[in-house]
Amino acid sequence: MTSVSPRQGPIRVGVVGLSVSGGWAASAHVPALAGLDGYELRALAASSTESARAAGEKYAVPLAFGSAEELARSEEVDLVVVTVKVPHHLDIIRPALEAGKVVFSEWPLGADLAQAEELADLAHRRGVLTAVGLQARSAPPLRYLRDLVADGYVGRVLSTSMLGSGWIGGATYDDSHAYILDVTSGATLLSIPFGHSVDALAMVLGEFREVSAHVENLRPEVTHVTSGAVAAKTAEDQIAVTGVLESGAVAAVHFRGGTSRATAFHWEINGTEGDLVVKADQALWFQGRLRLYGAQGEDGALAELPVPARYQRSLTQWTERSAEPACNVAHEYALLRDQITGSLAPDEDGVPDFWHAVRRHGMLEKIREAARTGRKVTLAEQGS
Repeated sequence: MTSVSPRQGPIRVGVVGLSVSGGWAASAHVPALAGLDGYELRALAASSTESARAAGEKYAVPLAFGSAEELARSEEVDLVVVTVKVPHHLDIIRPALEAGKVVFSEWPLGADLAQAEELADLAHRRGVLTAVGLQARSAPPLRYLRDLVADGYVGRVLSTSMLGSGWIGGATYDDSHAYILDVTSGATLLSIPFGHSVDALAMVLGEFREVSAHVENLRPEVTHVTSGAVAAKTAEDQIAVTGVLESGAVAAVHFRGGTSRATAFHWEINGTEGDLVVKADQALWFQGRLRLYGAQGEDGALAELPVPARYQRSLTQWTERSAEPACNVAHEYALLRDQITGSLAPDEDGVPDFWHAVRRHGMLEKIREAARTGRKVTLAEQGS
């Protein structure tokens, strides 16, 4: 990740996509920033001057801009946060990078691999620090899980299996999510729920070496939740990936569109000496509370594993609020703050940057290739 010089004073944040009607920026980013030292929510941009002014009044944000370009040019903004729909990322992130601002983009970075590569290359040429919102990597339970595996809790990892529901790709849609019916939007079951999840798997267990896949659209028509209108859907609603990790462990990941009455999210890691299990009660598991279980030895019974306090870092106020969507985002902001200020601990890895996003986009492209060709595809060139 590009380095930056330590700075004094709060990091002044400008959010693109903070709307008076709510949304992800309002439910996750605003509370996350409000609960952290070292940040000031200074500006926002919306689709028009009027909507920006209304949002500024609602959230008590001093500066309201009618375009992302104006926000990017402001000398009172250090960090540009992009929370708009994926198809607009390229046009909004590009001017922020050109202005030399630190950029935190929600995942996916671009609508496809080519867009992600363009943005990562521009950030590199401009020497700009970047971050991408793969917040599961910052979640205390997942960091603890990674350390348990690394410290040999399960011995040698033999296999892992992950089953999840993606919410995206269900039988119905509403006006605000009509765009995700189109596979070319870049906001699909594969890119968002699966992308977040497989990134977490790779963080804990390492990258895939090879994959085989089925990516299917079994609901080519879906129904509007209120009008009953039927719309065509080209985006996938079933993803089944099997493969081998770089460690040699066997992996199986299955994501279903919509929700399931049986299992929202279940992840097992099985090894020579024990087992670890991660559970969640909601489809978009990386936005809510996780429960971690473990057992060792032949006769050991699964028991819940409390996350040690040190994994909360200095964010103890979020310990009892882990079910809120802002929790993991707050932990990611804390890491980003320490990177920007030059105070990241030597033994801590920072937040994923745009080059990391390129690798994850590349992995998803390989999975689509495996599904399209029906052949096993090697991912070795994606790096470790």
